[in-house]
Amino acid sequence: MTLPHPNADQISLPIVLGVLGDPTRLAIVRYLASKEGVPLNCSQFLDLCSKTNLSYHLAKLREAGVTRAEVVGTSRLITLRRADLDARFPGLLDSVVAAAGDDAALPMIGGHEAEKVQA
Repeated sequence: MTLPHPNADQISLPIVLGVLGDPTRLAIVRYLASKEGVPLNCSQFLDLCSKTNLSYHLAKLREAGVTRAEVVGTSRLITLRRADLDARFPGLLDSVVAAAGDDAALPMIGGHEAEKVQA
C-alpha cells in the first residue's frame, strides 16, 4: 500500500502554513525535526491525542507535503520532507521549528517537551 503525497512542485505555501498553524501538527513537526532523518512510527505521537485524531493530523501533514508516510507492514513510518520544503521555501522549516522550540504552549510528546533543534 502506498499513500498519496504531493510532488515537490505541488507543495503550496498557504497550505503548508495553514497546516502548521495547528498546535498538535506543529508539535509533531518539531519532534520530527529533533529526530532528523530517523523515520518515526506514528505510535510515537499517541501522547498528543487519540489514534483517530492523530491519523487526521498526520494525514493533513502528508497531504500538505510536510511529511512523508511509508507503510511498512502494519506500521507507518513518518519523516519530514525537509529537502522538498527547503528547495521550495528556503529557510521556512528551520524558522518554524526554531520558533516552535521555545513555545511552551505546544503539546508535549513522550511526557516531555520535544527536543530543541539547532537551526
